Amino acid sequence: MASTVYRGLGPRIAYERRIAGLTQSGLACDAGVALGTIRKIERGERGVSDAVLSTVADALGIDPCRLLPDLERPDDRVHQAMPGLSSVLAQFEAPEDGPCRDLRALRGAVAAVVSHRLSAQYTRIARTAPGLLAELCRALHIAAPGDRPAVAQLLVDACRAADAVAFKRSAKDLSARLIGLMQWAAPQAHEPLMDATTAYVRAEIHLAARTHAAGLRALEQALDRTPRNDEPEALAARGALHMRAAVVAGRARNCAAATVHLDMARALGDRVKEGVYRGTAFGPDSVRVHEVSVAVSLGDSNLDRALRLAREWKPPRDLPAERRSGFYIELGRAQLWAGRPDAAFESLKVARRIAPQHAREHRWVQEDVATLRRLKRADAESLSNFAEWCHAGASL
Repeated sequence: MASTVYRGLGPRIAYERRIAGLTQSGLACDAGVALGTIRKIERGERGVSDAVLSTVADALGIDPCRLLPDLERPDDRVHQAMPGLSSVLAQFEAPEDGPCRDLRALRGAVAAVVSHRLSAQYTRIARTAPGLLAELCRALHIAAPGDRPAVAQLLVDACRAADAVAFKRSAKDLSARLIGLMQWAAPQAHEPLMDATTAYVRAEIHLAARTHAAGLRALEQALDRTPRNDEPEALAARGALHMRAAVVAGRARNCAAATVHLDMARALGDRVKEGVYRGTAFGPDSVRVHEVSVAVSLGDSNLDRALRLAREWKPPRDLPAERRSGFYIELGRAQLWAGRPDAAFESLKVARRIAPQHAREHRWVQEDVATLRRLKRADAESLSNFAEWCHAGASL
């Protein structure tokens, strides 16, 4: 497939380069691109191929979409990755022969896609996930007995990253198959807390299908199976399950269950430092984000609680980008329902600045922007541009 060539990106690249504190020479060196090429791109004398765009973005430490005009869709690469992921899933138990890196290299590759998931850089995941999953399936197939648990855990983590892409793009069948592969690999990791991770992710299926009562039962059963000790990893695993159970209960409008699980999550969050535990952000700040989410899901009188919390607290910058973006998306919905459309639009713009791809693909963003356009309460031109950027109304 021919690489796309983008035009007019020079000023954006120059701006991001300066923000990163790089000279043209430094960017060229870090990206592995000729200095003359960087100079011509920034002067607008040549276009930027898809491959050069990716390497330049990597060198700048940002997602490629930050460099593109609003109406370009670099995340089309997500769709291009779907057949490759389907191929891996069709043969994971008997993978084709191919190269396999050593365990140390595989750990580094998986750590990278986990980082991209937490920062909502889905196009980067799409670029590497099919090949990485195929390699991990081969590695697990040929691993020595002593290495199998470690490889299985890496496969679970990589599947979760790929699932984040599939789920955000509403590829629900593919998402369910990736979660199935996680569930197949998890027991081979011989890690007691791995079950909590898969249960946390599998709740997505119930959220998408709106089978909230079944999802809540599954999460509560997972909580019963999760080890109860005072190790931070175990506390965080239980706390994350309670957070997700609170959200699922909120979507079911089960206020009592949502309150119980949120209280449990808060109590566990107070016992650990905010951080990423086995791929899931958990701690006092993550619980506060979920307080807003639950309040919005419950609606009605609970909206005041969401708005009050947002006035008193904002997610810190060291919280993963996807979670911070989610906070402002939830806040925007609360503001919209509370009759504050201008404030809602400002919150959605903040979510976009934090994690563009997360905001762009979020169904609530698309729904709420479509509603805002009908209300015509914000600046017409900027609102219309935002709606076109996130394809508001396309999936409604």
